[in-house]
Amino acid sequence: MFESAEIGHAIDKDTYDAEVPALREALLEVQYELQQQKRFPVIILINGIEGAGKGETVKLLNEWMDPRLIEVRTFDQQTDEELARPPAWRYWRQLPAKGRMGVFFGNWYSQMLQSRVHGEIKDARLDQAIAGAERLEKMLCDEGALIFKFWFHLSKKQMKARLKALADDPLHSWRISPLDWQQSETYDKFVHFGERILRRTSRDYAPWHVIEGIDAHYRSLTVGKLLLEGLQNALKLAKGKSSGMNPAPLIASVDKKGLLDSLDLSKSLEKDDYEEQLITEQARFSGLMRDKRMRKHALITVFEGNDAAGKGGAIRRVAAALDPRQYHIVPIAAPSEDERAQPYLWRFWQKIPARGMFTVFDRSWYGRVLVERVEGFCSPADWMRAYGEINDFEEQLRDAGVIVVKFWLAIDKDTQLERFQARENIPFKRFKITEDDWRNRDKWDDYRTAVGDMVDRTSTEISPWTLVEANDKRWARVKVLRTINRALEEAFEKTDKHDKHDKHDKHDKKGKKAKK
Repeated sequence: MFESAEIGHAIDKDTYDAEVPALREALLEVQYELQQQKRFPVIILINGIEGAGKGETVKLLNEWMDPRLIEVRTFDQQTDEELARPPAWRYWRQLPAKGRMGVFFGNWYSQMLQSRVHGEIKDARLDQAIAGAERLEKMLCDEGALIFKFWFHLSKKQMKARLKALADDPLHSWRISPLDWQQSETYDKFVHFGERILRRTSRDYAPWHVIEGIDAHYRSLTVGKLLLEGLQNALKLAKGKSSGMNPAPLIASVDKKGLLDSLDLSKSLEKDDYEEQLITEQARFSGLMRDKRMRKHALITVFEGNDAAGKGGAIRRVAAALDPRQYHIVPIAAPSEDERAQPYLWRFWQKIPARGMFTVFDRSWYGRVLVERVEGFCSPADWMRAYGEINDFEEQLRDAGVIVVKFWLAIDKDTQLERFQARENIPFKRFKITEDDWRNRDKWDDYRTAVGDMVDRTSTEISPWTLVEANDKRWARVKVLRTINRALEEAFEKTDKHDKHDKHDKHDKKGKKAKK
């Protein structure tokens, strides 16, 4: 895979000087068109051999183009803030907006490659990381991003010659970093695992470009021309972009019976029973959130449901059990201009809680397969692929110790009408009713179908949905709290089993060493 980047590519100075002015002008032109169109972001991933010109090339691009529109991000050792969240969080929060370019050093490929080379992970974990990178890039590209992936390469002989030349030069020996010497010792492993990563992740939507780095003129012109051609093609395609593929349609149940029809909405609690059970579950929740095992977890609750189903009241009863410093309530409305310039999951990644903390989403990422689907705010291709993207997102949360509890609060159409009318007639509740609520009511059946499809495709063993009978608010509030408590207890039991297993493994290894 790297053979063609070890043959001594070179461009003479005269040719380089003759070509650079026109290239710079063209790059600036497409960069400003990118900014003007604001149709997609550009993500540039910088990887490869130390000393192959990665930093010098990015520095040159900042000189050739407008640096105000380029965001250079370096991902070194993870901070405490990053370690307390899923691994992808650090990348999601730094994504460039539409119309801008982001250059990522130390990106997801750097992390997995270094970890494998130094034995911190095994092949199975590397394969998982590779698959995760593919899913991330596929989603970003499906959301419109243009991704360039550059591997800057040197042969082993070229790398050693460069290090020797720098070491012998008093004026430039400072340019050698500890990482250079380290990689000279691990070169074979680095290239071996690097080749595996490139082979597995070079796709039509985000191919790898291997750049021989020994000659600065060749390296710079090659990268510049690849960026120019890629941007020109993407800008041309963006102008005439269609709505994309037409996926196979999802149809309503032939017998007209849906998942929500199976709920017994007559379930209720008397006031005395409600007050007793509510206090019991709130106390239980408070204790679980203070449990030392919570330090290994974060908690997210997702509240979706019919308009006027009582989401706000349920959220207030959950929050009442805790110190306000322990939780954050995130109400989700229509995306802002900044949020529309990013992939739809971006705004939710920004709100992922650290370990030990709790975030409540009042509406959520499921808007993509509910309101955006029903109202036609996105194409069928967009919301059809969102089921898989959401499942992947929630799996990443689970793998990082985040407990996700999802609720759909269901009421019948008559109950909704009563609550709408009550809101209109009670002055201090009038703010709760809007024209959108009445308009959504006209699409009741469309939403029921969308909810059924959502639960069918995203209620998984990793993150199941809980359907809450909410005609009676008391019943709904207690069921919500009880479900959260069970989810926490189950997660803690798994933590205990995992810790016990790790303890046995360490004991066994210690015993084997002692025998030796």
